[in-house]
Amino acid sequence: MSLVAIVGRPNVGKSTLFNRLVGMRQAIVDETAGVTRDRHYGKCEWCGTLFSVVDTGGYTSRSEDVFEEEIRKQVVLAIDEADLILFMVEAATGVTDYDEEIADILRRSGKPVVLAVNKVDTGEKMYDSYQFYSLGLGEVWSISAANGSGTGDLLDEIVRQLPDTPSTDDDHPDLPHITIVGRPNVGKSSLTNALLGIERNIVTPVAGTTRDSIATYYNKFGHEFMLVDTAGMRRKTKVHEDLEFYSVMRSIRAIEHSDVCILMVDAQTGLESQDMNIFNLIVRNLKGCVIVVNKWDLIEKDSNTLKRYEEAFRAKLAPFNDVPIIFTSVLKKQRILDVLNAAAKVYENYTKKIPTSRLNDVMLPVVDDYPPPAWKGKYVKIKYATQLPTKNPKFAFFCNLPQYVKAPYKRFIENKLRENFDFTGCPMQIFFRQK
Repeated sequence: MSLVAIVGRPNVGKSTLFNRLVGMRQAIVDETAGVTRDRHYGKCEWCGTLFSVVDTGGYTSRSEDVFEEEIRKQVVLAIDEADLILFMVEAATGVTDYDEEIADILRRSGKPVVLAVNKVDTGEKMYDSYQFYSLGLGEVWSISAANGSGTGDLLDEIVRQLPDTPSTDDDHPDLPHITIVGRPNVGKSSLTNALLGIERNIVTPVAGTTRDSIATYYNKFGHEFMLVDTAGMRRKTKVHEDLEFYSVMRSIRAIEHSDVCILMVDAQTGLESQDMNIFNLIVRNLKGCVIVVNKWDLIEKDSNTLKRYEEAFRAKLAPFNDVPIIFTSVLKKQRILDVLNAAAKVYENYTKKIPTSRLNDVMLPVVDDYPPPAWKGKYVKIKYATQLPTKNPKFAFFCNLPQYVKAPYKRFIENKLRENFDFTGCPMQIFFRQK
């Protein structure tokens, strides 16, 4: 999936545009310059093209403010990692020194650049946008991020300029991609080394040793796939180094390009909020998931310890709580092969295709016994179902009134699909469409 980075000086409306593109108020917006200090990440779909969007903090230079210096570094890193740069400027202020400095960096980067002039709320302000041709970045697109005018044409241009094949270093595109993710220092590189049987990645007790996403071809014990070790993703408040901003971005890209993610958790700390953030990122990207609880040898146990831990984990993961959970000690190589077998099984479920005839034979009697609730005296009649031709599990149910089928019934249908067809560890999407 292609990645678009929104860059520009402070307070030109980057977060407002980001919120509009991803369709939710995810980034904080305020008139005060410099509110955004972290990179926000979301997805945008336009005319059938899906791409990722990253909102960065405002670019400044020669500043004594420690935050502004860090923001400058991460903007440069975002430019380096993105497939396309959306450069935002402001009509009323005109061309500033910062704009010229950013434009210079962008021209040198060689990346595709789309120049958006924000806060063009009226026809008269259109004339203010022409001065930005002086930046030498080609066509200028006048928009108002606040009310949405001009954003359709801007998105058309972004989709037109997006590369057909986003940048990936992939030598085996047809093999399953299994990515190991988690917080720093939970044993991701140790697991990679244990599976490979060689010291492939550097391992130290220092959190954050791994900086990049490292892909390795794996062919042992009857399994063949690409194994990807990623840098740890810690909470934004804990991230200080510019290198680590880059690492988190690479980890997000690794999740997007994977089929199954192995989420590693420290048994001593349990499922923390950052583990849940990473898990939610995996589910949002519709990837298969296996949870590996490492350092199990350090836990004092009685006869019910494992059952207690597993119940606590599943309670936190609800409603998506049929994820395989494996308790291991990577250092002692306990149950390492179970991790591989679970990941292979989840991948099998992830790519499973149910014949339409079998799907209808199973699901139509379920629908007849438990039809959707009537809405304002109107009854929903589901005629037939089919699995959509996508890599991950998606199902379409055709009915007379799809607009009256609510979320609880979709969850009921999903649960019945999981009961009758094994989709353990895989997020699923259910669509109701007009017959």
